[in-house]
Amino acid sequence: MAENYIQNAPGDGAVPGALGLGQSRATMIFNAFYLFYYLVPIPFALVSDAWLGRYAVLCISLSLYFCGTLVQFITSLPSLFHYESGLAGLALSMILIGLGVGGTKAAITPFIGDQYPVKSPQVKTLQTGERVIIDRTLTLQYVYNVYYWITNVAALSILASTYLEKERGFWAANVLALCSSWIGVALLAIFGKELERYPAQGGVLLKAGKVLAYAIHDKFKIDAARPRYQLEKHNRVVPWTDRFVTEIQSGLRACQVMAWFVLFHLGINQMTNNLVSQAGEMQLTGFPNDGIQVLNPIACVLLGPVIQKLLYPTLARYQIPFGPLMRMTMAFFTMSATFAYAAGVQKMIYNSGPCYEAPLVCPAAQRVGQPALPNKIKVWVQTPIYVILAVSEIFGFVTLSEYSYSKAPKDMRTVVQSMRQLSAGIGSAIGIALGPVSRDPKVLWMDVGLAVSLGLSGPLFWAVMGHLEKDNEDLDTMFLNDDGGRAAHTEGEVISGTKN
Repeated sequence: MAENYIQNAPGDGAVPGALGLGQSRATMIFNAFYLFYYLVPIPFALVSDAWLGRYAVLCISLSLYFCGTLVQFITSLPSLFHYESGLAGLALSMILIGLGVGGTKAAITPFIGDQYPVKSPQVKTLQTGERVIIDRTLTLQYVYNVYYWITNVAALSILASTYLEKERGFWAANVLALCSSWIGVALLAIFGKELERYPAQGGVLLKAGKVLAYAIHDKFKIDAARPRYQLEKHNRVVPWTDRFVTEIQSGLRACQVMAWFVLFHLGINQMTNNLVSQAGEMQLTGFPNDGIQVLNPIACVLLGPVIQKLLYPTLARYQIPFGPLMRMTMAFFTMSATFAYAAGVQKMIYNSGPCYEAPLVCPAAQRVGQPALPNKIKVWVQTPIYVILAVSEIFGFVTLSEYSYSKAPKDMRTVVQSMRQLSAGIGSAIGIALGPVSRDPKVLWMDVGLAVSLGLSGPLFWAVMGHLEKDNEDLDTMFLNDDGGRAAHTEGEVISGTKN
């Protein structure tokens, strides 16, 4: 919706518009916005882990998001809209929404993991009398798959908002966002007392900083920060244990994994800018050009349970290794396939009349008093893009959420999570640099470049990071024993085996 708002002029054709800044500028503005809200999680994470805690940061972030949607709604009202107010409202709403979304992204993933309080394997007796072992690692994998599934159910609102945008105007679509954000704030306030809230541990960040400083001083060797080494080499007593250094090392490895997702995030960003523009160049058959992306959450909703309930158990049954690093490797390959197909679609558009490599702007497409004719290819050709993209997200983002939570030090999970958003911000910065090629006919080569670079990233990622797969279970065992845990059980716990 926002791509149309920024790119197209009002009454400019078959697709809605407001500011009329063009595809290249719209794409650069979007990527600048993404860069902003991907960098915002870093200060929010520090505030969360050192001062306020995750619940308070979530409340503040969602409130800022609500204020942003309110500004967006008011400045898009037909009675108040003109170019200057629309542009100013867009800038202010993007700042508020960026702060809100950024803070939420930093806190929500570790906050969800905190709601499952079981820290160590538990023996549970089923109604059949069978005694089973509840596996925390598999349960967290299940929890994050469910969370991602729910977010994609919510994302189906894209369909309603795009139709409201097309039939009633941008203000009507913004009402939906305004109401949704208010519901989020209200639910968090109502059920806040029932949620697990771990207090912030400000001292842990200072200790972590010293561990890193000592490691850097000794040629970037993390073992140089261990208490015994410090005592023997520097006659220094440090206020942390070997275990704490191991946790920091594990968190750094998680950050290394996240750094590989820069291009992955760049690819995901295309869904809300260049792919929307691509759809606008095709025959829409009455469907909004920014509504076609609803196929992505639909695919996630349908494929998520299939992958979680069928694919993963089947591979485990036949003892086929498919750990988190392998799943993320597959995410790069499927994302590469997404943009290989997207490049093929763009080529099909350029091979079709009436405008070929200049969709919507050639003289043959212009009609008096009517929207310009798109090239003669149906928008539904884009369908596989969003389906393959859904598989990439499930293998990539869901696994990365689980991995970053389980490998981060307990009191620094928000900080580690913010590093994931930093990699996304770098991806957006690359998107800004690529802004000049986000126009016809150069955009075809951008898709080709993404397909090739993501295809190469898969084997390189496995070659460099794949060795962490064998360390995964050892680290999970260490974190399972974290602070003793509590013997609580919830629906959706995953059984790892039976006990006689």
